[in-house]
Amino acid sequence: MSYERKIINDPVFGFISIPKGLLYDLVCHPLLQRLTRIKQVGLSSVVYPGAQHTRFQHSLGAYYLMCEAIQHLTAKGNFIFDSEAEAVEAAILLHDIGHGPFSHVLEDTIVPGVSHEDISLMLMERINREMNGQLTLAIQIFKDEYPKKFLHQLVSGQLDVDRLDYLRRDSFYTGVTEGNIGSARIIKMLDVKDDHLVVESKGIYSIENFLTARRLMYWQVYLHKTSVAYERMLISTLLRAKELASRGTELFASPAFHYFLYHDINRDVFYNDPACLENFIQLDDNDVWTSLKVWCGHPDKVLSTLSQGMVNRHLFKVEISNEPFSEERKQELTHQVGIELGIPMADAAYFVTTSCIERNMYNPADDSIEVIYNDGSTKNIAEASDMLNISLLSKKVKKHYLCYLRPHK
Repeated sequence: MSYERKIINDPVFGFISIPKGLLYDLVCHPLLQRLTRIKQVGLSSVVYPGAQHTRFQHSLGAYYLMCEAIQHLTAKGNFIFDSEAEAVEAAILLHDIGHGPFSHVLEDTIVPGVSHEDISLMLMERINREMNGQLTLAIQIFKDEYPKKFLHQLVSGQLDVDRLDYLRRDSFYTGVTEGNIGSARIIKMLDVKDDHLVVESKGIYSIENFLTARRLMYWQVYLHKTSVAYERMLISTLLRAKELASRGTELFASPAFHYFLYHDINRDVFYNDPACLENFIQLDDNDVWTSLKVWCGHPDKVLSTLSQGMVNRHLFKVEISNEPFSEERKQELTHQVGIELGIPMADAAYFVTTSCIERNMYNPADDSIEVIYNDGSTKNIAEASDMLNISLLSKKVKKHYLCYLRPHK
């Protein structure tokens, strides 16, 4: 194995070292480089202007933390082959490779029924074919089909390095300091017992801080009401564009974006028509923004008004409630929009949307966080923690959002 390395300077973790060979080839691969053109937190920069970092930066950060985790686990006597270390590092580098622009927006509009995890796996298998099977072990770990289960937990679990990086990184770029977790300390506290990741008991407070920070980041950044409104606005815009395309109206779009606007895609089609994946890997944030800028001048009143709102930050107004909003309230708002814009009620419906978001930050049934004591006994974090927060964090929080066009003053 060559010891020549490439160094990347990361503002969050400092120097990240990538060995020449498989890992460096993956970093340079066009499919991973595509992530340099996709923002990590989608539309959150509408609230936090500093949040301009990309999914590529996040993938590198998660890779760095994985290298640290492997090093600390090995130092504690957990035997990990070099081939396993390289495979789990490759898996984390590629874990987000299937994200499209504003990924969850696309999952609701132009590629319904296909998650970014599905596409990540398709692309990993594609690169594996190109690289003559060098990713076979990485894919087994990614799919949780490898005997050492704790390696999969590092890629995808309650304490995976994916979460440890995005909380640190998103906190850094948004300036929301509450999310700044002690990722280095958490990694130092990790160990393995019975093929399951555990945390040393002296790391309990770091885990409590991690779970609390995650809750704060979700409600303060990822699900901030203005970000939700902006996302709903983009969904309405794309659904209107799809409707116009289905009627045969010609819309400006890059070839890849055009493909998804003018074809009805579902899960079966995506898996069976190779053109879907070929077009998907050509998509990034630029395709969508370029179309939105051009659509600002489109003769369709609905499409142009929504696009102008996206480009010029004229956002939907948002109301939040613990109870669902009544149909009468939605009808009343739709009627007002119809009168103001001089459009039929059916078209005005694009300007009034509701969504329900439900989240809990810790689900013991999912993949519990186990704390290990000096005598070798383990306890679930919910029992081990002396904070009431853990039981609160496992409680589902449900919020109903009503987003609608602001009336002109």
